[in-house]
Amino acid sequence: MYITDEQSLSSFCERASKARVIAVDTEFLRERTYHPKLCLIQVATADESVAVDPLAISDLSPLIALLKDEGITKVFHACTQDLEVILDALGCVPTPVFDTQLAAAFLGQRQQIGYGALVEAYCGVRLPKAESLTDWSRRPLDEDQLRYAEDDVIYLPRIYDQMIQELARLDRLSWLEPEMAALTDATRVARDPEEAYLHLKRSGSLTRRQLAVAREVCAWRERTAARRNLPRKWVVSDEVLVETCKRLPRTPERLRTVRGTEQLSDKDARALVEAVARGMQCEPAHYPKVQHHDRPSAEMESVLDLMYAMLRVVSDKSGIAPQLIASRDDLHDLALRRSNARLATGWRYELAGRTLERLLSGEVGLTVKDGHLEML
Repeated sequence: MYITDEQSLSSFCERASKARVIAVDTEFLRERTYHPKLCLIQVATADESVAVDPLAISDLSPLIALLKDEGITKVFHACTQDLEVILDALGCVPTPVFDTQLAAAFLGQRQQIGYGALVEAYCGVRLPKAESLTDWSRRPLDEDQLRYAEDDVIYLPRIYDQMIQELARLDRLSWLEPEMAALTDATRVARDPEEAYLHLKRSGSLTRRQLAVAREVCAWRERTAARRNLPRKWVVSDEVLVETCKRLPRTPERLRTVRGTEQLSDKDARALVEAVARGMQCEPAHYPKVQHHDRPSAEMESVLDLMYAMLRVVSDKSGIAPQLIASRDDLHDLALRRSNARLATGWRYELAGRTLERLLSGEVGLTVKDGHLEML
C-alpha cells in the first residue's frame, strides 16, 4: 500500500503497533546536499507492507512513535545510513534494532552480504535491481518503483525469524546483542561537528598539534556545509584541509597558496584561517588523543602471522568472518597483554581470545593436514 495521507498512515501505524517485529528501509537522496532528503519510508509487518511518502505527508508523528516503540524490534539490512537519515529527517533513533547484515556475519555468511544475496539465501527469491538508480524524489512513483521499494522490506520479517532461531541454536544471541545496541548509540548516529576531524581522510600524517587544528577546521566545514545544505567536499575537500593543517596559514593570502582553495570565497578563506588560529591556540593538554599502534618488530610480525592463521582456523570452524572477530591491531593488543584488548573480553574472548592466549603460551599449536590448517 502506498500511503500519501495522514489518516492512512495513522491507521497503519495503529495496526503495526501490535506487531512484535517490523521491517524498515528508506529511500533518500544526498548527492548534492549535506542533509539527506528522505523520499520514501518502507515498513512491513509479517502481514502487510507499506511505502510511506514523507514528501506528501506533513505529520509523520504516528510513524515516529512506531519507530521509537521499544516493545517492537525494528529490522533493517545494513542500517547505518538508514538510522542517520531517520535521525536527520524525523529526529529519532529507532530502538531496538536488528541488522540482518550484521547477524548474517555471525551465521556463516560473508561479511557485508548484500540484501539481494541474503534474500536469495534465506527465501530462495532473486530480486531485480532495475530501480537501484531511481530518483526517488520525483513524483509520481510508478508500480515498478513501488514494487522495488516493497521488496526491500517484505522478506525481512521472515529472515529475522529464521536468524533468531539459528542464533539461539548456536547460542550466539548474547554475542550479537551488544553489537546491535552499539548501532543505535546516539553518539555514533548523530553528527558532532567537534568530532568531524575523526573522519578526515589522510589525517594519519598529522601531528597532535596539527590534529587540534584539524578539529577546528573540520568543525567549521561541518557547520558551514550543514547551514548551506551542501556536501562537505563542495565547501572544501579533505585533501585541502589536510594540507592546510600542515602549512598552518596565518593569512588568507598564505592560505591561497594551497592548491584547491581557489573555490573559496574571501569570506570563507578568512573563516578558515580563523579556524586554523583557534586550533593553534589550543593548549597541548587539550590536543586530540590519538591511539597509535606501535609498529610490530620483525619477531612480533611473525607472531601476528601465526595468530592470524589461528584466527582463520577459528573463523572457519565457527563460520564467523575473521574481520568481524578481530583486526591485526586487535591481535597485537592481545599479544602485548594490553588492558583494552578487544579480544580479551566478551564474545570475542570466548570465541577466539582464549585460544589465542593458549597459542601465545605454547599450550596449543597449528599443523597442516590434508592441505588444511588444523589446531594441535
